[in-house]
Amino acid sequence: MKAVLTRVSSASVTVDGETVGSIEAPETGGLLALVGVARDDEADADAKAETMARKIAELRILDGEVSVEDAGAPILLVSQFTLYGRTAKGRRPSWSDAAPGEVAEPIINKVASLLRGRGLTVEEGRFGAMMRVSSVNEGPFTVLVEV
Repeated sequence: MKAVLTRVSSASVTVDGETVGSIEAPETGGLLALVGVARDDEADADAKAETMARKIAELRILDGEVSVEDAGAPILLVSQFTLYGRTAKGRRPSWSDAAPGEVAEPIINKVASLLRGRGLTVEEGRFGAMMRVSSVNEGPFTVLVEV
């Protein structure tokens, strides 16, 4: 499982012109979390979802080295199978390392549920949809998390 976490003051996701998820955090900052699930994550799905949720909530990456949990900052969680695109050969990425939707969707849902269980505000994209993601990055500050 991989995530690209970007510190943002605002972020949103639209599908077919409709905003399906949006966060605003001009004071504290929030996180745009692009999360991808690998084919082999199915074996340890619960443990990996728990570790990813903990990392998203507890990494001290907001301004002043505080975590999302410390600041009570919002999260926009967007599924992103393309994080597992292999580009070593040729000009067309291979998606064979990405989990199929029926495997990935429940794991993404589990991460969102675990974050909400910590009392955090979590907005989401729409799994499997063609999404338009907009963000105002702060810093800019972006990290890659792998579990």
